[in-house]
Amino acid sequence: FAGLSAALALGRARRTVLVIDSGKPCNQPTPHSHNFLTQDGAVPAAIRTAGKNQVLAYPTVHFITGTVLRITGSDFAFSIQTAANETYFAKKILFATGITDLLPAIPGFAACWGKSVIHCPFCHGYEVKDEPTGLLLPADNPMDYIALVANWTNQLTVFTNGTMPFSPEEQTLLAAKNIRLEKERIRDLQHSGGQVAAIQLENDSTVALKALYARVPFRQHTDLPAMLGCKLTDDGYIQTGSLQHTTVPGVFAAGDNASRLRTVSNAVAAGTAAGIAINKELTDHSFFHF
Repeated sequence: FAGLSAALALGRARRTVLVIDSGKPCNQPTPHSHNFLTQDGAVPAAIRTAGKNQVLAYPTVHFITGTVLRITGSDFAFSIQTAANETYFAKKILFATGITDLLPAIPGFAACWGKSVIHCPFCHGYEVKDEPTGLLLPADNPMDYIALVANWTNQLTVFTNGTMPFSPEEQTLLAAKNIRLEKERIRDLQHSGGQVAAIQLENDSTVALKALYARVPFRQHTDLPAMLGCKLTDDGYIQTGSLQHTTVPGVFAAGDNASRLRTVSNAVAAGTAAGIAINKELTDHSFFHF
């Protein structure tokens, strides 16, 4: 979404653009996209297809399905090599490469990821509002995450998966909010076609659920930005400025690889900003340097 959005801005600016796409978007398992004005509830693949068709209406934008293996060079003189042994040259680079979620080795978790095991209440919470809901305790800021999710349901169970990191005061607060704490370790997720039905615990008890929130760790989908020298934040995102500049001249990043706001609308906005910034650098170079 970020890459196509940037390509649209650049195509309308009459720039020659090459989009190289491996066809592995971050939200590939997700059946519906929400919180995107005019596209609320749409299928992500349908949005991508429509976006691609609109972008390719501009004659200077080109699209290939492939994977980039190596990028060398510097600002205004980058060389891109693909897995198909093709070489392309570019003045600017935009990484819209997303991230890879690192899912826990809990049986059934991966099958439900993006469907009924969800990371974001803004994206999916309304569809499971007021339903029996679980929350797998994250590694950081658990109370903040619990408070956020509790806005969507009053039937919330927090699974600590063998630990109890809460202070007595926090436990009292959660009990007062009618939020159940379950410290038994999880054995597996019982589901049908990716729709979770219950969590089975190691003591053989089960907790019936309609949804499970989980904020899992991640890694960058590709090491190419780091290989070029792009700095990462402490959280693991590509460090960018207000117009999606990275720390390497001529290199930009937009979308899930550079932001905690994992929404289609944010990726589209970031891609537009990157396209505008790239066009300005190209314009400044050609107009003021002759």
